Order: sequence, then structure tokens, then C-alpha cells
Amino acid sequence: MVIITGKSWRASIVVSRKTVGFIGGKFLPFHQGHVYVIMAASNYVDELYVVVSSSKNRDRELCEKDGMKYIPAEVRLSWIGESLNDLDNIKIIHIEDDHWDNDYDWEEGANMIKEKIGKPIDYVFSSETEYDELFKKYYPDSKHVVVDDKRKTVTISATELRKDLYGNWDKLPNCVKPYFTKSVAIVGTESCGKTTLCKKLAKFYNTEYVHEIGRDYCERHSNLLTVDMFDKIAMEHFILQDKKARSSDKVLFVDSDAVITQYYLDMYFSGNKSRLIEEVAALQNYDLVVFLEPDVKWVSDGLRFAGADEQRLKNNKLLKDMYEGIGVDFVSVAGNYNERFMKVKDLVDGVLKNGV
Repeated sequence: MVIITGKSWRASIVVSRKTVGFIGGKFLPFHQGHVYVIMAASNYVDELYVVVSSSKNRDRELCEKDGMKYIPAEVRLSWIGESLNDLDNIKIIHIEDDHWDNDYDWEEGANMIKEKIGKPIDYVFSSETEYDELFKKYYPDSKHVVVDDKRKTVTISATELRKDLYGNWDKLPNCVKPYFTKSVAIVGTESCGKTTLCKKLAKFYNTEYVHEIGRDYCERHSNLLTVDMFDKIAMEHFILQDKKARSSDKVLFVDSDAVITQYYLDMYFSGNKSRLIEEVAALQNYDLVVFLEPDVKWVSDGLRFAGADEQRLKNNKLLKDMYEGIGVDFVSVAGNYNERFMKVKDLVDGVLKNGV
């Protein structure tokens, strides 16, 4: 701002300092209520700092107490970073402390936050009126602004979410949902109904499924594959699962997996084994693995080649041994198509009911 005074045309430059505020929390998990409060706070100041407070022991025990899997600080930071990445006046910082809430050293915590921000703090934001006295004591030069303390705008708290996450699924930002999306792998030998079951389950649960990448390669190359293609199949299939999880609704169904890719590599090229596929298989972490028994009619589709009953049973045992050999727990499902669907539906419902 330039001010011109008197006939001497003397100019004075007045520099206005940017207003600064912060809002802190554990964000276990980050939810739409947090998003709303952050948006509201960002309208008050030129610079808003979102302070993620974390303690591995405290946060782990808090998650376990409420039946939720532990959320590392870096995961929470990535959620908030993705959610707020296009808002220029918001900055995200991380404060790691080792205190439980009941024994929290507010003075030490305030000093850590002030040091990290490194400039005068004009506003402190929260959704709790009970923090008034604490903020007055430890941030005497800052004004405490309470936003939506009655939770009327977004009717949820992190505590409520931890106790019933799937019942409050709509309160999670889209970037958070993949972390809690259950993954269900449908596996088995050829022509046991994996693809059909995955499609039907995805339609029933109104969600996504990951198709069998290996079949794409078989169709594209008239079933004339090379050894190197199997590594590509495993990697593409694994990456596709991550992509599909971002648009899934609570559960993602996966047709086949890396173990099956290794199994087919040996079928096509006897004795061949891929270390890369082994590594991909080790990275897989499904919430449920359903192994379909080969007790439905074998259907020839021009790509399959092991339809004899004896061969089907032999291959079935071989594949089961591969899963057991690497310590993968699976649930065996047999019966006609309707019986399979109902059995797996009950299993999936159980996984969702048991929480995160």
C-alpha cells in the first residue's frame, strides 16, 4: 500500500503482514468433517497450517481399541495432501509427539507447533469449545475460532467413524476410501467360474472388479505367449487393482492373482518360475481369498486345454499346494453357480461386518 501525504509528495510504504492460522488433529481417519472445518478456517486467514499430530504407539492403540487397522502418519499426510493440493493458502505440516491425550504436554506441543510454523499465529481453529482456556494459555496472542462444534454441517466425528466406518462410508473423502476398501480374490484353476462370479458379485455390491489380465494376453496373441509376458501380466494385474480400488464401493473383487500367473507360467513352459512374480505375490494382501473347486462343468473356449477330469483334479491340488506353500489362507467353495454365489456373498458380508 502506498500513501501520499502533503505537498511534498512524500510517499510512505505500509506493508501488511499476512494473517496466519492453524488447525491441528490426529485425523484418524481424515473425513469430510475435517475438510469442512479446514475450508472454513482457510477463509479467515492468508495462510492456514494444517498440523497433523502423530504418535505411533498412541495412534496404533487408539485404532486397535476401536477395531480399525492402524493408519501411519505418512498415509494421513498423503490423504490431506491429495485432498487439499490445489488450495494455495493451505500448508500441511507434521508434528510427531509421544504423549497420550490424557498426559499431553500442551506447553511442549504448542512450542513445537510455533517453531514449525515459524511466524506469529493470529488464529487457532478447532471444533471444540472446551479448548478455549488451553488455547488462551498456550497461544495468548492468538484468537480461538470454533467451527461447527455441534457437527451440524457434517454430522460425524473421527471417533464415530472408527466405530462404524462402513456405515458412514459417505463421510470419507474419495482419496481415503481405497485404504479401507476390502479386497476379495477369486481364484482357482481354469473353467471353475472365477470370471462369472467376479462379475456377478461386483454387480450385486455395485462396485468394481479386476479382470484377468492373462486372458487379455491370450486373446491378443492367440494363446502363443512368451515367458517374459507372464511378468508383465503379473505387474499389470497388480497395478490395475490399485486403480480399481479408487472407484470401488467398500469392496473390490479380483479375478485371479499373481500365484495363478505363476501357475500358468509353469503350465505353458514346464519348469519355469519367475522371481518377479513371486515378489508380486508377496505384496498381495487380500482380506479374503476364495478358492473355487473344479466341480462345475468344464467349458471349452478355444484357450483352455486341461479339461479332463483327472487333469483338473491334479491341477487343482497343484494350485492349492502353491497357496499353502506361501502361507496364503483361503476358503474353499464348491457347489453349483447359485450355491457358490450365496456362499461367497455370506463370506463378503462377514468381512464387511467385521470392520477394518
